[in-house]
Amino acid sequence: MNLSCPLPKLDFDTINLGHGSGGTLTSQLLNSGVFNLLQNDLLDKKHDGAIFQLDGKLAMSTDTYVVSPIFFEGGDIGDLAVNGTVNDLAMCGASAKYLTLGFVLEEGLTMTEFWQVLLSIKAACEKAGVQVITGDTKVVERGKGDKIFINTTGIGQVVAKANIDIENIKAGDKIILSGPLARHGITIMSHRQGLQFETTISSDTRPLKKIIIDLINEFGEKIHFLRDPTRGGLATVLNEMAIDSKLGIDISQKNIPVEEEVEGACEMLGLDPLYVANEGLFVAVVDASIAEVFLQRVKEWEHGSMASIVGQVTTEHPKQVLMKSNIGGRRVVNMLTGEQLPRIC
Repeated sequence: MNLSCPLPKLDFDTINLGHGSGGTLTSQLLNSGVFNLLQNDLLDKKHDGAIFQLDGKLAMSTDTYVVSPIFFEGGDIGDLAVNGTVNDLAMCGASAKYLTLGFVLEEGLTMTEFWQVLLSIKAACEKAGVQVITGDTKVVERGKGDKIFINTTGIGQVVAKANIDIENIKAGDKIILSGPLARHGITIMSHRQGLQFETTISSDTRPLKKIIIDLINEFGEKIHFLRDPTRGGLATVLNEMAIDSKLGIDISQKNIPVEEEVEGACEMLGLDPLYVANEGLFVAVVDASIAEVFLQRVKEWEHGSMASIVGQVTTEHPKQVLMKSNIGGRRVVNMLTGEQLPRIC
């Protein structure tokens, strides 16, 4: 494993129950690892909480990450935890500022693995422009934690021009997907199944903060709704939108971008890309008057070359999502039932 920053000298090579006791080993783990690596003025106080000031309208989001395996092509549980919460705030029209960071560590986790996760957290925070300002660490017995679980809670400032609300969706709105589906879920599944492909499939975990804030500053209230299609994939997001808005959604299969190698892997595994998780995509519902210009702006983004207008909102078939297939038929796209791809985030 390539560590860009050397592991600090610690008394133990693996996590043990003493690291969760609140005593000497806990102090050594946090002071030599978390505090030194993620240091900033607020975290350096090492208090039970953090005191800070933000002006204007605020947004808050929390999520817990339990992905297995914890390391995968394109990322790991560390950057996933940072990006996931940063992106959830972006979907509210907010620019993430601060994060809390909670660890549940399993006895036996190696210090090298923990350090790599910390390095990923640090890099992801720097890229997203956020700071970890408080947190918590617990240790559980071997066999009860699957190496490491992470909780992140984020707080951010809502952009002045943002008005992201399900109630803003109206008939005629266009639905834009920012890139190709299913990379993250297929990456995780291929690791579990030991699958090899001609080209490497890697997770699309990334922060969406900058692109979303730029789009909001340009298009303002013409952006009616935003959501990132993580667990349950695009199909689940569209169904939630249809149900909550009490409107119908029409989508076209030919306009939904899926990379060839990902589509092939989905076929091999018996998965539908519409239901597979993503970590670096967003769905935008925008006023029809700006749809083409909005799409062009997304395509100019470094990850947006395959962005597409995948459908539109309609008063027909309320609370349902219908898809026109590549061969011309139409079918109902239902909400995901059961668990198609366990432990992907």
